Amino acid sequence: MFQFFNRMKTIVSSELNAMIDKAEDPVKMLDQYLRDMGKDIEEVEAAVAKQMANEKMLKRKANDAKAMVEKRQEQAEKAVEADNEELARKALEDKRHQEKSYESLQASWERADEDVRILKEKLSEMKKEYQEMKLKKDSLKARAESAKTRTKMNRTMSSIGSDQSRQGFERMEEKVLQYEAEAETSEDLNESARTLDDEFKELENNNGVDDELAALKKKFNK
Repeated sequence: MFQFFNRMKTIVSSELNAMIDKAEDPVKMLDQYLRDMGKDIEEVEAAVAKQMANEKMLKRKANDAKAMVEKRQEQAEKAVEADNEELARKALEDKRHQEKSYESLQASWERADEDVRILKEKLSEMKKEYQEMKLKKDSLKARAESAKTRTKMNRTMSSIGSDQSRQGFERMEEKVLQYEAEAETSEDLNESARTLDDEFKELENNNGVDDELAALKKKFNK
């Protein structure tokens, strides 16, 4: 379990370039590693909780055995005071039995207590490493995104300066110039047409005045 974490640290620090070379997405891979590490932590937490429960059970049984030793000692003393040697003997025999149980339970509890302490330390180390890995992942993610952006910008800028782009730009510029020329030509034609129409209109207007003027002259001449 703990070797897994060391292996994960090695992968992130020394094999990131290898993942990129294999066309693997480093961000997704790091996320997967963190998920795996999180699951391992959950398993260790469950193991620690189970061991802690076992330690408490052994401690309670050891305390009960110790209390029974003290109780049998008191009972043996009372039996002797009451001149009941047989009862005192039974109490002392059970006391020795309880003492053996206490010694065994106490030893088991001490081992369990030490195991809990070690597991807690290891779990704390795992969680600390996990947090460090999360911070490192965020840093690597930012670096990866920055690298992708720079690559995209460089490719875009290189395509802007390419012959194909430049030729396309010049071709569109020629089209614009052609549109402008056509617009100017149509305006000139329009202007010519309007001038000719105006002249005919003026001629018609003048013809009407001349006729009216001739009619007046004719009238007065009579």
